Amino acid sequence: MQREHAGVIPGSRAAVSAAVDHLLERQDARGWWSGELETNVTMTSEHVLLLAFLGLPHDDIRDGAIRHLLGCQREDGSWGLYHDAPADLSTTIEAYVALRVLGLDGARPELSQARRAILEQGGVAHARVFTKIWLALFGAYPWEGVPSMPPELVWLPPRVPLNLYDFACWARGTIAPLLIVISRRPCRPLPFSLAELVLPGTEWRLRRVEASGPFAWADHLQKQYERLRIHPGRSAARRRLVKWIRARQEADGSWGGIQPPWVYSLIALHLEGMPLDHEVMRRGLTGLDRFAVEDDGGWRLQACMSPVWDTALAILALRRAGMPAHATPLRRAVEWLVDEQIVGGGDWQVRCAPGTEGGGWAFEFDNDIYPDVDDTAVVVLALLEAEQTDEVRNAVARAQRWVAAMRSSDGAWAAFDRDNVRQVVYSLPFADFGAMLDPPSEDVTAHAIEMFSALGVRPDAPLLAPAIAYLRGAQAPEGSWFGRWGVNHVYGTWCVVSALAPLHIDDRAVSCALAWTERVQNHDGGWGETCASYRDPSFAGVGSSTASQTAWAMLTLQAGGVGDGVAASSGARHLIDRQSAGTWEEPEHTGTGFPGDFYINYHLYRHVFPLMALARYASTDA
Repeated sequence: MQREHAGVIPGSRAAVSAAVDHLLERQDARGWWSGELETNVTMTSEHVLLLAFLGLPHDDIRDGAIRHLLGCQREDGSWGLYHDAPADLSTTIEAYVALRVLGLDGARPELSQARRAILEQGGVAHARVFTKIWLALFGAYPWEGVPSMPPELVWLPPRVPLNLYDFACWARGTIAPLLIVISRRPCRPLPFSLAELVLPGTEWRLRRVEASGPFAWADHLQKQYERLRIHPGRSAARRRLVKWIRARQEADGSWGGIQPPWVYSLIALHLEGMPLDHEVMRRGLTGLDRFAVEDDGGWRLQACMSPVWDTALAILALRRAGMPAHATPLRRAVEWLVDEQIVGGGDWQVRCAPGTEGGGWAFEFDNDIYPDVDDTAVVVLALLEAEQTDEVRNAVARAQRWVAAMRSSDGAWAAFDRDNVRQVVYSLPFADFGAMLDPPSEDVTAHAIEMFSALGVRPDAPLLAPAIAYLRGAQAPEGSWFGRWGVNHVYGTWCVVSALAPLHIDDRAVSCALAWTERVQNHDGGWGETCASYRDPSFAGVGSSTASQTAWAMLTLQAGGVGDGVAASSGARHLIDRQSAGTWEEPEHTGTGFPGDFYINYHLYRHVFPLMALARYASTDA
């Protein structure tokens, strides 16, 4: 395939210089970077509901939270999951209830519109399970309509299906406290009714659990059992769950470094008699303050924070831009990353070989129980760009051993666990929120291959050959790869081509990927892909151009050896023309939490990835 070459566009080096200056201004004095992690309004809504359930005041955040929630409302009165998303029923319900809790009158035009949007989508009877749980906590939904999950599940050993470790770590950390909450069925009524959110004619659905097959019968039998006055072993199961939950609280007070298990753990522990002034509760509640952001747009809560990930990406971007490894900003960042390595144990040990030592990194400031392969691989790639001190070499060696031990049986890598693939969890009525498992994925596997290749492991080595075969088999017919942790095929294709192209072992697969990347380029020279591609494959590679996705596509072309062609040059022009004050605007969500259900706008993505792409483009070997 012949490609026309293009000269380097004037202004590219100036754009790189401005981007470097902007990035350095954002570095913390301790060495790390952490951009805002924007998701959707359920994070703020559920924080308001948490405070209400625990009887805590919301005066300090009231005005800011209202401003944020109303500022994100769509014209039709609903709220969505991502920028320019369609209406999402559950998100809209939670925002509506939070605004009522914050004191807004239901007659206000914004709430009248929201109520209309809720009823047009079927009302609360059609909400997701987690939203029904929040409503049930306040007596606005019958517990009979919430799927049952007996706390006795905590006793199941890892070899038995439906044990806690069958669930992905984020689901595991959420389900454990919910086993307590659902079995307790608490009710703390609000001072107003939410009956207006029930669509007339659907009242019969409220007490019905949507399920079929054997698990429908299991839920029915479990509810019959719950009606008995005596439940042998129930108290012991709850005590075991409390112990399990307490053992996983992090130094910053969080659970898993993410919002869902955090809020449910606080509720569960409080239901089990833990007072609000208990050290565990106090640390959990005050720790949430660190995740809050307040500016002209209002007060909002981040689902988590991403300093390790952001710092590794920033190092790679600055090195790509030509900053020497001994430069002070990079030395401070590297020292901070080395200190963040997790050498202790965690849930990952359950399915690893006995005696496997820790050596990974987590995404967040404090998440020592759950390091992940994706962060670890990218951190190692960043450390290999640093000055090779003994501390750096030792950290890399530990990480190399740990990632090798985390490989799944099919030869590929998942993020947090080995072989977390038991599909039976999706048969549960409870599992209506997408990702309940953490199976191997194309992007994580690609990062692991890229890391091992950089460390000198040959592609035909037993460690990598099965992983490369996995990627070959996962390529879509049109030439792209799925993106589990980034939106979507543009991201996945960049990850895989970056891993495979330097190996020169599968030129046909790479050529198909390059051709696909060029085909989906937008007329404005950029690339984009909407989150809707997770629901509708026809949207793969389709969407308004964004800075981060344009950069991923350019990096794909560069890795494939055509970074000096017309397509890449058009992408560079797109980025250069849209740079402002050294950075780029990007309201779109280009990160993925749960495909189809939860998306992320990483505020640093719009900066580090364009810097990487433009720096390579502007260099003589682009």
